[in-house]
Amino acid sequence: MNIIEKDFRGIDLNLLVTFMVLLRERSVSRAAECLYLGQPAVSGALNRLRELFDDVLLVRTAQGMEPTSKALALEAALAPTMAQLQATLFMQPVFDPASDERLFTIGMPDWIDIWLTPLLFARLQKVAPKVRVAVKACAPQQGAEMLEKKEVDIGIAAFSEGPGWLRRHPLKQMGFCCVYSPGQLTVADPISLSQYLHYPHLLVSYRAAFQGVVDKALAENGLNRHVALSTPHFAALPAVLRQSPAIATVPSVLGEIWQNCFGLTFCQPPIPLPAFTVSMIWHATRDKDPALQWLLTVIQSLIAPPNDTPGNTDITPTRSTPNNELSVAMESLSPEDLRPSPT
Repeated sequence: MNIIEKDFRGIDLNLLVTFMVLLRERSVSRAAECLYLGQPAVSGALNRLRELFDDVLLVRTAQGMEPTSKALALEAALAPTMAQLQATLFMQPVFDPASDERLFTIGMPDWIDIWLTPLLFARLQKVAPKVRVAVKACAPQQGAEMLEKKEVDIGIAAFSEGPGWLRRHPLKQMGFCCVYSPGQLTVADPISLSQYLHYPHLLVSYRAAFQGVVDKALAENGLNRHVALSTPHFAALPAVLRQSPAIATVPSVLGEIWQNCFGLTFCQPPIPLPAFTVSMIWHATRDKDPALQWLLTVIQSLIAPPNDTPGNTDITPTRSTPNNELSVAMESLSPEDLRPSPT
């Protein structure tokens, strides 16, 4: 609904507050006390109201001041509007997860979807049964853009730097693990470097690349591996590994999940690889959104290490700051994915 600005020129909206109090108290002196104003100021406001509405509004009688028919009609029309305005301006928004309905859209890459969504869905079913969640595919370099376009409410990934309005809260620092099928490969645990280089490898890349962070680490030592398959989906890897003698180097949280769900084996990589930090991001305009802040706290509580102090899951938003290269070095990204475009 669009207002017509010129209709409000010269109108002091505080007069409407005075009008409502005068109609309630039916007395200039009592209205002045309620408004913490002098009686002359309220009398002056009443005169301005009479001019504005072209009506006497209140008539002095032996029983006190009585409202005119127009005054009563105005009171009936303005009361809900003034109550709504008061609530909008002064009442703090609240969110009750046990009863409120809400739809949240979360952007994340599919490996975080595999790791986090089962935990989140189980928790929401217990504590917020009317809350719905939509997951959208989101590569790390897309997070800020998707927030700005309001395509997502929260982003979760190993994000790099972002604009000043971007809020960030770190969730977990992690590394990588090697995953393979024990029915396809017989290797030491942990796998040796020679065995690691002997077998073909699977790589997840959003850009169909065949080199990632592992290849960079190997190249620094004069070594290389054979990447036989590049796919944009982590979800495709378990089925491939169960049918082929191959190795995938993936974020460490996937190892145990795939062991339990698909019977795969995981172990430490035979070379040092950089750790990275998974963070939640959201727009600064949502800092005071109680529903969003509640969801951020729920997600944090799901990821908090077991030795954390119980209940210590407060979300402290920080402005986005550039991560160093290690914090965004993901096996799932090609070298071009890891860095901003050249300027």
